[in-house]
Amino acid sequence: MTSGSPAPAGAQGSSLDTVVVRTEGHLGRIVLNRPKALNALTHAMVRRIADALSAWEDDPAVRAVLVTGAGERGLCAGGDIRAIHDDARSGGTASAGFWRDEYRLNARIARFPKPYVAVMDGLVMGGGVGISAHGGVRIVTERSRVAMPETGIGFVPDVGGTYLLARAPGELGTHLALTATAVGAGDALLCGLADHFVPSALLPRLAEDLAREPVAEVLPRYARPAPEGELAAQREWIDACYAAGTVEEIVERLENHGGPAAKEAAAAVLAKSPTALKVTFEALRRARRLGSLERVLEQEYRVSCAALTSADLVEGIRAQVIDKDRRPRWSPPTLADVTDADVARYFTPLGDRELRLGGDSRGALG
Repeated sequence: MTSGSPAPAGAQGSSLDTVVVRTEGHLGRIVLNRPKALNALTHAMVRRIADALSAWEDDPAVRAVLVTGAGERGLCAGGDIRAIHDDARSGGTASAGFWRDEYRLNARIARFPKPYVAVMDGLVMGGGVGISAHGGVRIVTERSRVAMPETGIGFVPDVGGTYLLARAPGELGTHLALTATAVGAGDALLCGLADHFVPSALLPRLAEDLAREPVAEVLPRYARPAPEGELAAQREWIDACYAAGTVEEIVERLENHGGPAAKEAAAAVLAKSPTALKVTFEALRRARRLGSLERVLEQEYRVSCAALTSADLVEGIRAQVIDKDRRPRWSPPTLADVTDADVARYFTPLGDRELRLGGDSRGALG
């Protein structure tokens, strides 16, 4: 069985489940099993993962958890954005409920008391980053493509993405967030989104050994030097351009830099939702000051709920996923048209609807 194969039926799950849960030796296995949908997360999947962690947290027979995705294309392409699109169009609240449980799960993964090993093989985007990059052991392969692509659909990086990107070296996180760039293994390691590189061909043997031996003893046998990334050589212009105080100034610096990569980055930024860009920029700067993952997730929940009522989220998903014309009509259409008040609305406290995680997020999902 490869790491990407659907899991066979077992005592604790069925291959028909969207999340297959079972144990192998001392290892708890979680396999996202929606390969035709690139393992996109649904609310039911989030709850099933949370239930598995609850069952294993105090079970002495389970010494570590391994998370993989079915199929050969990736761990997880994110949340089910078609469902979010339909919910936003109808003025519903189902997405807010999904995010509440998803963000609680993200925080819980970060605090899980046993080794939580996530195999970030293939495509890992959005919600896929949330269930992997907060884990204690994060593995990438030569096939990994890791991204927080939210600005391209009129949304803002969530699932703790602004926490992770705000802590990347220099301004690399700002670059990835605003351009929605996907990175390979070497750059994921550089940005702090992953810990180890393991060739994909070794993943089946890795899983077999993890079922029998401690994670700390197994990993050194499989970890290899990662292929060289692209971002290290671009740090100078990235740090200089993205250190600007506004998105408009960032674009100006990129366009005036002179290098082709900087100009490409400027074009990538300008293709995204102007409102999402400005809110993302503000969210990243605030995340640097907030400190803990829990505080950042609480902020992201406010931002996501505000985005659910915005025109750009519906339009962005329409253009990229529903109609696939790749020609979104953003409102407002330019960065200059997005006011400070427009941005501030996304950070308005939600009152009794706030997500409150405290300092320890191991409690059951609600």
